[in-house]
Amino acid sequence: MGVKKTFYTEGIKPFLDRFLGILGLICLSWLFALVALAIYIDDPGPVIFKQRRVGRKKNGKLTYFNIYKFRTMKCSAPRDVPTHLLENPDQWVARIGKFLRRSSLDELPQIWNIAITHDISIVGPRPALWNQDDLVAEREKYGANDVLPGLTGWAQINGRDELAIPEKAKLDGYYAQHISFGLDVKCFVRTFVSVAKADGYVEGGVGSAASDDYIEYEKKQDLTEVRRP
Repeated sequence: MGVKKTFYTEGIKPFLDRFLGILGLICLSWLFALVALAIYIDDPGPVIFKQRRVGRKKNGKLTYFNIYKFRTMKCSAPRDVPTHLLENPDQWVARIGKFLRRSSLDELPQIWNIAITHDISIVGPRPALWNQDDLVAEREKYGANDVLPGLTGWAQINGRDELAIPEKAKLDGYYAQHISFGLDVKCFVRTFVSVAKADGYVEGGVGSAASDDYIEYEKKQDLTEVRRP
């Protein structure tokens, strides 16, 4: 299922991403510094961590990139274990970490991915983990792998962590087939409402609608801070 290219998707949207991204880096620099300082004071160590994610498909092949986030786990946390699979996971999440996750402030460094490297857009399907083959396969059915991933998206404001993979893929596919300025504005505005209400937020990224197969999949992950794929 191909995705229709338009003047908006090929010209206006990339320009807005870079312009607003750079503006965001400048205007929110104080917040970046404040969050980084809070993380370091709470648990000294690196304040940024990176994950390998799936980018937009090019020439029929998947591409990959590193996405950046603020660290929310303690440096002493077991490596290569998803949060919700840890024994007594609360002991491994930094004190500031829970607030950053619930408020989505841990996602702020991805503005760099938007403005500088342009690996993601402001609005688009959330980039899948590099080995999340089931989500990638489902998205392929709807053409969602053919558009640039995003900081927020249609699925994010319509369920977020509570969505099972097939539902999430369908919503991502809807966005891919209906990209427009109006839809992007709608996603952008509603994201602030969803974040403020913590709508669809589930610690560990496995919500009530997630299938047993998805939980089994997460057990195979080898990333330290797996949360919201």
